[in-house]
Amino acid sequence: MTSIKMKTIKKQILLKMACVAFALVSSTIHAQNTNSKTTTQRDGFIFEFVVGGGIIGLEDSTGLQTFDKSQGTFVFPDLKLGYMLNERLAITASLPGNIYEFQDNDRHFGAFIPSVQYWVKDRWWIHAGIGLAIDSPALYDIKDNVNDDWNFGAAVMASTGYEIYKKKNFALNIQSKLVLGSVSLDGGADRDAIIFNVGLGFSWF
Repeated sequence: MTSIKMKTIKKQILLKMACVAFALVSSTIHAQNTNSKTTTQRDGFIFEFVVGGGIIGLEDSTGLQTFDKSQGTFVFPDLKLGYMLNERLAITASLPGNIYEFQDNDRHFGAFIPSVQYWVKDRWWIHAGIGLAIDSPALYDIKDNVNDDWNFGAAVMASTGYEIYKKKNFALNIQSKLVLGSVSLDGGADRDAIIFNVGLGFSWF
Protein backbone atom coordinates (compact mmCIF):
# COMPACT_ATOMS: atom_id res chain seq x y z
CA MET A 1 0.00 0.00 0.00
CA THR A 2 2.84 2.38 0.89
CA SER A 3 4.54 1.54 -2.42
CA ILE A 4 1.41 2.47 -4.37
CA LYS A 5 1.13 5.78 -2.51
CA MET A 6 4.79 6.58 -3.17
CA LYS A 7 4.36 5.91 -6.89
CA THR A 8 1.30 8.14 -6.98
CA ILE A 9 3.15 10.94 -5.17
CA LYS A 10 6.16 10.67 -7.50
CA LYS A 11 3.86 10.70 -10.52
CA GLN A 12 2.18 13.89 -9.27
CA ILE A 13 5.54 15.54 -8.56
CA LEU A 14 6.84 14.75 -12.06
CA LEU A 15 3.64 16.09 -13.64
CA LYS A 16 3.80 19.29 -11.58
CA MET A 17 7.45 19.84 -12.48
CA ALA A 18 6.64 19.48 -16.18
CA CYS A 19 3.72 21.91 -15.87
CA VAL A 20 5.86 24.47 -14.02
CA ALA A 21 8.59 24.23 -16.66
CA PHE A 22 5.99 24.62 -19.41
CA ALA A 23 4.51 27.69 -17.69
CA LEU A 24 7.94 29.29 -17.23
CA VAL A 25 8.82 28.87 -20.89
CA SER A 26 5.44 30.33 -21.89
CA SER A 27 5.90 33.33 -19.57
CA THR A 28 9.40 34.01 -20.88
CA ILE A 29 8.22 33.90 -24.47
CA HIS A 30 5.29 36.19 -23.71
CA ALA A 31 7.54 38.68 -21.94
CA GLN A 32 9.87 38.85 -24.92
CA ASN A 33 7.10 39.67 -27.39
CA THR A 34 6.25 43.36 -27.20
CA ASN A 35 5.62 43.96 -30.91
CA SER A 36 2.06 43.17 -31.97
CA LYS A 37 2.55 44.21 -35.60
CA THR A 38 2.19 41.34 -38.05
CA THR A 39 5.25 40.96 -40.32
CA THR A 40 4.50 37.62 -42.01
CA GLN A 41 1.53 36.66 -44.15
CA ARG A 42 0.35 33.21 -43.10
CA ASP A 43 -1.83 31.52 -45.67
CA GLY A 44 -2.65 28.04 -46.95
CA PHE A 45 -0.93 24.87 -45.86
CA ILE A 46 1.75 24.73 -43.16
CA PHE A 47 4.46 22.17 -42.48
CA GLU A 48 6.87 21.95 -39.55
CA PHE A 49 9.51 19.60 -38.24
CA VAL A 50 11.27 19.89 -34.89
CA VAL A 51 14.72 18.89 -33.66
CA GLY A 52 15.48 18.80 -29.95
CA GLY A 53 15.41 16.73 -26.81
CA GLY A 54 13.67 16.32 -23.52
CA ILE A 55 12.64 14.02 -20.70
CA ILE A 56 10.27 11.07 -20.75
CA GLY A 57 8.84 9.31 -17.71
CA LEU A 58 7.00 6.01 -18.11
CA GLU A 59 5.18 3.69 -15.76
CA ASP A 60 3.72 0.24 -16.43
CA SER A 61 0.90 -1.06 -14.27
CA THR A 62 2.86 -4.34 -14.14
CA GLY A 63 5.70 -2.56 -12.33
CA LEU A 64 8.33 -3.38 -15.01
CA GLN A 65 9.03 0.32 -15.47
CA THR A 66 8.19 3.22 -13.15
CA PHE A 67 8.33 7.01 -13.10
CA ASP A 68 11.24 6.63 -10.66
CA LYS A 69 13.57 6.37 -13.66
CA SER A 70 12.93 9.22 -16.09
CA GLN A 71 15.05 9.16 -19.24
CA GLY A 72 16.71 11.87 -21.26
CA THR A 73 15.56 11.45 -24.84
CA PHE A 74 15.72 12.96 -28.29
CA VAL A 75 12.78 14.06 -30.39
CA PHE A 76 12.01 11.71 -33.29
CA PRO A 77 9.97 12.33 -35.24
CA ASP A 78 8.12 15.55 -34.45
CA LEU A 79 6.06 16.75 -37.39
CA LYS A 80 3.14 19.08 -37.90
CA LEU A 81 0.85 19.46 -40.93
CA GLY A 82 -1.96 21.96 -41.10
CA TYR A 83 -3.97 24.63 -42.84
CA MET A 84 -4.40 28.30 -41.95
CA LEU A 85 -8.06 29.20 -41.40
CA ASN A 86 -7.03 32.82 -41.05
CA GLU A 87 -3.86 34.78 -40.27
CA ARG A 88 -3.80 33.65 -36.63
CA LEU A 89 -5.61 30.29 -36.46
CA ALA A 90 -4.67 26.93 -37.98
CA ILE A 91 -6.06 23.41 -37.79
CA THR A 92 -3.24 20.88 -37.59
CA ALA A 93 -2.30 17.23 -37.28
CA SER A 94 0.66 16.88 -34.93
CA LEU A 95 2.94 13.83 -34.64
CA PRO A 96 5.11 14.22 -31.53
CA GLY A 97 7.38 11.35 -30.57
CA ASN A 98 10.35 10.32 -28.44
CA ILE A 99 12.71 7.35 -28.35
CA TYR A 100 13.12 5.57 -25.01
CA GLU A 101 14.86 2.42 -23.72
CA PHE A 102 12.90 -0.53 -22.38
CA GLN A 103 14.52 -3.85 -21.40
CA ASP A 104 17.61 -3.19 -23.56
CA ASN A 105 15.51 -2.26 -26.60
CA ASP A 106 14.78 1.11 -28.17
CA ARG A 107 11.11 1.99 -28.40
CA HIS A 108 9.10 4.99 -29.55
CA PHE A 109 6.30 6.69 -27.63
CA GLY A 110 4.42 9.11 -29.85
CA ALA A 111 0.99 10.20 -30.94
CA PHE A 112 -1.24 11.35 -33.78
CA ILE A 113 -3.05 14.41 -32.49
CA PRO A 114 -5.64 16.56 -34.30
CA SER A 115 -5.02 20.02 -32.87
CA VAL A 116 -5.34 23.78 -33.25
CA GLN A 117 -2.62 26.43 -33.27
CA TYR A 118 -3.25 30.08 -32.44
CA TRP A 119 -0.88 33.05 -32.70
CA VAL A 120 -1.53 35.12 -29.58
CA LYS A 121 0.97 37.71 -30.84
CA ASP A 122 2.79 38.10 -34.14
CA ARG A 123 5.58 35.73 -33.05
CA TRP A 124 4.12 33.84 -30.07
CA TRP A 125 1.78 30.89 -30.59
CA ILE A 126 0.07 28.21 -28.52
CA HIS A 127 -0.88 24.76 -29.76
CA ALA A 128 -3.00 21.98 -28.21
CA GLY A 129 -5.01 18.88 -29.03
CA ILE A 130 -6.11 15.37 -28.10
CA GLY A 131 -5.70 12.16 -30.08
CA LEU A 132 -4.20 8.69 -30.44
CA ALA A 133 -1.18 7.58 -28.38
CA ILE A 134 1.15 5.06 -30.07
CA ASP A 135 3.81 2.97 -28.32
CA SER A 136 5.90 0.98 -30.81
CA PRO A 137 9.36 -0.43 -31.47
CA ALA A 138 11.88 2.03 -32.90
CA LEU A 139 12.01 1.33 -36.63
CA TYR A 140 15.72 0.52 -36.44
CA ASP A 141 15.35 -1.89 -33.49
CA ILE A 142 12.54 -4.27 -34.41
CA LYS A 143 13.19 -7.88 -33.36
CA ASP A 144 10.84 -10.78 -34.08
CA ASN A 145 8.97 -11.89 -30.96
CA VAL A 146 11.11 -9.60 -28.79
CA ASN A 147 10.47 -5.94 -29.59
CA ASP A 148 7.66 -6.05 -32.13
CA ASP A 149 4.55 -5.11 -30.14
CA TRP A 150 2.44 -2.05 -31.00
CA ASN A 151 0.22 -0.50 -28.32
CA PHE A 152 -2.45 2.19 -28.64
CA GLY A 153 -4.36 4.52 -26.35
CA ALA A 154 -5.09 8.21 -25.84
CA ALA A 155 -2.86 11.30 -25.56
CA VAL A 156 -3.18 15.03 -24.95
CA MET A 157 -0.65 17.65 -26.01
CA ALA A 158 0.04 21.31 -25.27
CA SER A 159 2.88 23.37 -26.68
CA THR A 160 4.00 26.94 -27.10
CA GLY A 161 6.58 28.59 -29.30
CA TYR A 162 8.23 31.87 -30.19
CA GLU A 163 9.41 32.67 -33.73
CA ILE A 164 12.97 33.96 -33.42
CA TYR A 165 13.48 34.36 -37.18
CA LYS A 166 11.05 34.95 -40.04
CA LYS A 167 11.54 35.49 -43.75
CA LYS A 168 8.76 35.35 -46.34
CA ASN A 169 7.00 32.00 -45.83
CA PHE A 170 9.61 30.52 -43.44
CA ALA A 171 9.86 30.80 -39.66
CA LEU A 172 12.34 29.38 -37.13
CA ASN A 173 10.94 29.00 -33.63
CA ILE A 174 12.02 27.82 -30.21
CA GLN A 175 9.31 25.77 -28.52
CA SER A 176 8.38 23.58 -25.59
CA LYS A 177 5.91 20.70 -25.62
CA LEU A 178 4.13 18.63 -22.99
CA VAL A 179 2.53 15.28 -23.93
CA LEU A 180 0.58 13.00 -21.60
CA GLY A 181 -0.35 9.56 -22.93
CA SER A 182 -1.56 6.13 -21.90
CA VAL A 183 -1.64 2.91 -23.94
CA SER A 184 -3.07 -0.56 -23.32
CA LEU A 185 -0.65 -3.50 -23.16
CA ASP A 186 -1.22 -7.23 -23.56
CA GLY A 187 -2.80 -8.93 -20.58
CA GLY A 188 -4.91 -5.96 -19.52
CA ALA A 189 -1.95 -3.85 -18.34
CA ASP A 190 -1.28 -0.27 -19.36
CA ARG A 191 1.65 2.11 -19.81
CA ASP A 192 1.50 5.82 -18.94
CA ALA A 193 3.92 8.43 -20.26
CA ILE A 194 4.79 12.05 -19.51
CA ILE A 195 6.98 13.81 -22.08
CA PHE A 196 8.45 17.29 -21.88
CA ASN A 197 10.50 18.54 -24.85
CA VAL A 198 12.33 21.67 -25.89
CA GLY A 199 13.38 22.13 -29.50
CA LEU A 200 13.84 24.20 -32.64
CA GLY A 201 10.96 24.21 -35.10
CA PHE A 202 11.38 24.81 -38.83
CA SER A 203 8.07 26.00 -40.32
CA TRP A 204 6.88 26.73 -43.85
CA PHE A 205 3.57 28.49 -44.61
